[in-house]
Amino acid sequence: MDGLLWWLIAGTRGGINRARIINELHLRPYNVNQLAKILELDYKTVKHHIDVLIKNKIVSPAGEGQYGTVYFISPIMEENFESFKNIWKESKKG
Repeated sequence: MDGLLWWLIAGTRGGINRARIINELHLRPYNVNQLAKILELDYKTVKHHIDVLIKNKIVSPAGEGQYGTVYFISPIMEENFESFKNIWKESKKG
C-alpha cells in the first residue's frame, strides 16, 4: 500500500490535489461539488482525481443521494492513514 500511496501523491501530476481530497474525505464524506468548493478546484479536476482514487481503491462511493454520489475513504485507506500522513510529509520535503 505504501508504494501505491507514494505514486498517487508524489509520483504523478496532480498528486497534491489527490492528497488534499484524501485529507478532506478522512474528515467526512463529500460529493464532488462540495470538494471542488472546499479545495477551490473545478468540478472536472476533482472528478478526475476521484475516479483515479476509486480505481486504486483509496476512495469509495457511498451511492446516489439527494446531492449526488458521496465519497469517503475506503476501509483499506482508513487502515493505512498513518502511512499516508508519513508519505505526505515526506513528499512535501522534496
